[in-house]
Amino acid sequence: MWNRSIAVLTASALLSACGAGAPMLRSSVTGQLAACPSSPHCVNSQATDKAHAIAPLTYTGSPVAAREKLGRVLKRMQSMGYTVVVNEGDYLYATYTTGTMKYVDDMEFVFSQSEHGVIHVRSSSRIGYADLGANRKHVEEVRNAYNVAKS
Repeated sequence: MWNRSIAVLTASALLSACGAGAPMLRSSVTGQLAACPSSPHCVNSQATDKAHAIAPLTYTGSPVAAREKLGRVLKRMQSMGYTVVVNEGDYLYATYTTGTMKYVDDMEFVFSQSEHGVIHVRSSSRIGYADLGANRKHVEEVRNAYNVAKS
């Protein structure tokens, strides 16, 4: 029994360490979000395939005010596992960390320069193959919180 517990804890620690890898962030050349891998643990509002596609977030007013509002919304969601890492220019990068296993999902928000009122979004798990829709759920949680927030 003791050996089994140690084996489970060791495996959990190794998987958690694998989740600490660097995310694939948007292209510094094109400004586009990285494409989703073929695995189903990613959603992207710039994706063209149904499995990975998700609607972008939208806003009215200035992009700066919208980005600041999104940052405040995510900060209010910190107790749910969301953390803002970068919030500058036309870009906001946040992470979502699960409660028990401490898996990390990366969330990127790009305020489109060519489509006023559009916030493109990408959310992806760092490890694993399938996420059972978790990244889609996280984007929808943020979208709902953003839409109901006054500022």
